[in-house]
Amino acid sequence: MNQLSRETPEDHRSGFACFVGRPNAGKSTLTNALVGTKIAITSSKPQTTRHAIRGIVHRPDAQLVIVDTPGLHRPRTLLGQRLNDVVRSTWSEVDVIGFCVPANEKIGPGDRYIAGELAKVARRTPVVGIVTKTDLVPAQRVAEQLLALQEVMEFADLVPVSAVDGYQVGTLSDVLVAQLPEGPQLYPDGDLTDEPEQTLVAELIREAALEGVRDELPHSIAVTIEEMDNREGRDDLVDIYALVYVERPSQKGIVLGHKGSRLKEVGANARKQIEALLGTKVYLDLHIKVAKDWQRDPKQLRKLGF
Repeated sequence: MNQLSRETPEDHRSGFACFVGRPNAGKSTLTNALVGTKIAITSSKPQTTRHAIRGIVHRPDAQLVIVDTPGLHRPRTLLGQRLNDVVRSTWSEVDVIGFCVPANEKIGPGDRYIAGELAKVARRTPVVGIVTKTDLVPAQRVAEQLLALQEVMEFADLVPVSAVDGYQVGTLSDVLVAQLPEGPQLYPDGDLTDEPEQTLVAELIREAALEGVRDELPHSIAVTIEEMDNREGRDDLVDIYALVYVERPSQKGIVLGHKGSRLKEVGANARKQIEALLGTKVYLDLHIKVAKDWQRDPKQLRKLGF
């Protein structure tokens, strides 16, 4: 008998949840708050999540695996379509869906579009309405937003939360767990995500590259890890060689900055985050490459992992 099942209490629950919502609705920050560590990249730029990164919430009574999806939106490029496909295929595989709507923005056509799509799966999969970012508005506004959200579709439950100050994060965890089937642990204790380290490292570099970049760039940055290994003869140092891809030469200039100052800053910020993730010193070598219009080219999308 393996160690996992032997120690699992009788009414233990386990399963998968995912958060959906418009880009920038606070899904990644919420994932990080529930898991208790930074595994999904967060950025003030919409559309920063590319992969369905899973975070694992360990509780004595349950194991909740959170799948973090890209924001659903009306696609304009092939990349946009691929991202939407990721969202829909994720919905069909989880036990519960959390529909995130920020407290500080009126419910709009984008939210209604998602609700319409969710209504198609709601018969099979319970949908919990989540009002995020409650720390940004007065209590009265949160109450109004909950009422407005209730009008949009039938929910299994409604929860207001703030990932920033921790308000009701535990309650949300309880609500999601209540929708999971009974079952043993799916992952060993201590695992926080099943994403390969290289994927997480690439995401952290991309997050650092996105911060402070002008608005035309968020979709145009991709990162690949060319090489990642312990330096010979040293257990305390990992060498990482990474390529940052942009679509046009003019964008290369933006990411590089004056005499390479911007790229240096990106490298320093990313290195700090990567060292925290890996728990070791890191040497990070970053180079920028132009891959012309990669978002519209199926061959390039495949090469960059989409």
